[in-house]
Amino acid sequence: MTVDLDAAAIGRGTARLLATLDFAVLAEFPLANGRRADLFALGHDGTCVIVEIKSSLADYRADRKWREYLPWADRFYFAVASGFPHHLLPPEEGLLLADRFEGTILREAPSRPLAAARRRSLTLRFARLAASRLARLTDPPPG
Repeated sequence: MTVDLDAAAIGRGTARLLATLDFAVLAEFPLANGRRADLFALGHDGTCVIVEIKSSLADYRADRKWREYLPWADRFYFAVASGFPHHLLPPEEGLLLADRFEGTILREAPSRPLAAARRRSLTLRFARLAASRLARLTDPPPG
């Protein structure tokens, strides 16, 4: 059965999966190369994971920038909904299947360890972005 889900629903299930694996997750994470990762997850051990959400085949075919995310993560995954034609996604990358409630790993992503300086930079960016988003929730700017 094919389930049509939007990117937000796939992202929610994927974030829940990553949380069960002890990752902290931020959506729309800006990278130093000007790209914005759909999901960026930081593990308790410093592991950096990027997830590119694909809500449809048309979305995948129109977007070829995913390779530009690889230098910014230890592991890279595509996240898709049930019914997505998995065989069209690059077999060398990780694959997650998600709905709005949960996700599962269909194919583990290969490990591409980051250099220490890049990991430190990403960890600091993650911390500052998470703190600023939390601050906006607890004390929204006027107007």
